[in-house]
Formats: sequence, C-alpha cells, structure tokens
Amino acid sequence: MPEEHAGIEIPKTVMKAAYAGLLALGLIIYISWGLVYNSWNIFERTNLGIYAVTVVLCGFGAVGLVLYSLRDKN
Repeated sequence: MPEEHAGIEIPKTVMKAAYAGLLALGLIIYISWGLVYNSWNIFERTNLGIYAVTVVLCGFGAVGLVLYSLRDKN
C-alpha cells in the first residue's frame, strides 16, 4: 500500500549536509566565476545570470540550514 510508505523520513544530518552543499556550491560558483572571468561587478548586465544562480543556490542552502537548526532546538 502506498500510504504505508508515505512517511519515510530522511535523517536530519543528511538534509543539513545537502543544504550545506547547496550553500557551498553557490559560493564555489561565485568565486570560480569571478576568478576565471575577473568580473566581480554585480551591476554588469553580462554577469546577471551567474549571480541569479548564485543567489538561488546560496538562498536555498542558507534557509534550509536555518530551518533545520530551528527544528533541532524545538
């Protein structure tokens, strides 16, 4: 029955590691793009796409880490 297996929980440490990986990946992409193309100006139109990717990855990573940290305290 599908209802019996719908409540499978992923361990908190695995989820924290996944969110930390997203945060790290966002920072790695930002730093590597800046080093390779020497473009640290966020206001240039040519860099808009890479900063959008960086903000999404770092945002999901940071929010996920904060939410799982708050969940541990309760």
